[in-house]
Amino acid sequence: MDETPFPLEPVLLVDDDEMVVASMQALLEAEGIVNTVACTRSAEVPGLLARSRFSVVLLDLTMPPPSGLELLPRIQEAHPELPVIVVTGVSDVEVAVRCMKAGAFDYVLKPLESGRYVTAVRRALDQRELGTERQRVRDSFFAEAVRCPEAFAAIVTRTPAMLAIFRYAEAIAPTSLPVLLTGETGTGKELLASAVHEVSGRSGPFVAVNVAGLDDALFSDTLFGHRRGAFTGAAEDRPGMIRRAARGTLFLDEIGDLGVESQIKLLRLLQEREYHPLGEDAPRTTDARFIFATNLDLEKAASEGRFRKDLYYRLRSHRIHLPPLCERPADIPPLVDHLLDRAARSLGRKAPRASRELYAWCRNRTFPGNVRELEGLIADAVLRHESGDLSPRDLGADPGSSAGGASGDEAPPNPFAPLGRLPTIDEAEQMLIGDALRRSDGNQTLAARMLGMSRTTLNKRLKREE
Repeated sequence: MDETPFPLEPVLLVDDDEMVVASMQALLEAEGIVNTVACTRSAEVPGLLARSRFSVVLLDLTMPPPSGLELLPRIQEAHPELPVIVVTGVSDVEVAVRCMKAGAFDYVLKPLESGRYVTAVRRALDQRELGTERQRVRDSFFAEAVRCPEAFAAIVTRTPAMLAIFRYAEAIAPTSLPVLLTGETGTGKELLASAVHEVSGRSGPFVAVNVAGLDDALFSDTLFGHRRGAFTGAAEDRPGMIRRAARGTLFLDEIGDLGVESQIKLLRLLQEREYHPLGEDAPRTTDARFIFATNLDLEKAASEGRFRKDLYYRLRSHRIHLPPLCERPADIPPLVDHLLDRAARSLGRKAPRASRELYAWCRNRTFPGNVRELEGLIADAVLRHESGDLSPRDLGADPGSSAGGASGDEAPPNPFAPLGRLPTIDEAEQMLIGDALRRSDGNQTLAARMLGMSRTTLNKRLKREE
């Protein structure tokens, strides 16, 4: 499998001293920044920038003409989006001020100190990535269609809000910044994470890990791995999920359930992109992209001290909230058809046709488990179905009921309590009939069942209102 270089657009190193350029490359490669281009002749820089795209330029000031000080304003004028880090052996405040005024992103002194130098490059890469990403996000808002619909085919929808989510996901997919997916259980967070990975173009695999219930030791072993003999019972090396996700995407589900000690380790991993397999002294680096998911309110958990605030802010570089199924009524018919077909194929039988009553019943049910709950109900109904169209009764439901209401002997809430004036009987009847017809999509038989009356009675009352 070919490795995807990091960064995708190379870093341009400009210095007339070949030894300095080699040192700059070695320091960056040690930190995983392997995609670099060296240039020892300053006169070639404008042509290089015109022919190719670069993520960052590291520019020596004191070179044969044109000098770095002469090149800097020319680069900024022609490529204002490109961060330029000035590298010089001259510790002169006046020169530093001139460079910053000319548009330099940062100013680094020779001899290069690894921490300061690499930090400056990483900050510049982040800025470049954010700038590129903002443009993609802006473009996504004006796009009318998803560019790669096949990547999102597993998520059945026709809702404009979901299609907008797909366009945003496409816009942020090529970046390396973390993504936080939020939403109720069963809304399709892992499917969306997989779609983001597919659109990203990363050459590595999509690796999913559910961290719920993992204590710190198991979390560390699962993600970071261990060396043989690191502890009793470690009979062989375990590479860990991070290593498996090299050049790909690591998806961590139920991140809100992570313990405090594990949160600290995850924070360091995101900040430094380093981790220690158990039994190894030297740190390893990772180029994996991280996507996280939770059905918890992490902002509230952070404010209450149950989740680290610094980690929360790291996780949510990009945040996508998936709406619950009850807010996507237009998706019910295609979802039901899709799930019917899938359940029938798994059982090796012909898919039954959904009745109009079934669509209406599903649209009026809250489905706390969202698509996953609907999928379970459909699969069970197909298994037990014998003949005819599939109805709400096949799902073990009363077709006249609506979800979210009281069950058993519990009294339903009084809908008139907030009203200043009670409606008359005629007014209440008109409202109930109108709402039942809306919920049943005009199906009078189903509306009558919802109202607890016969269809004949409903017809009489509708005629009376005409």
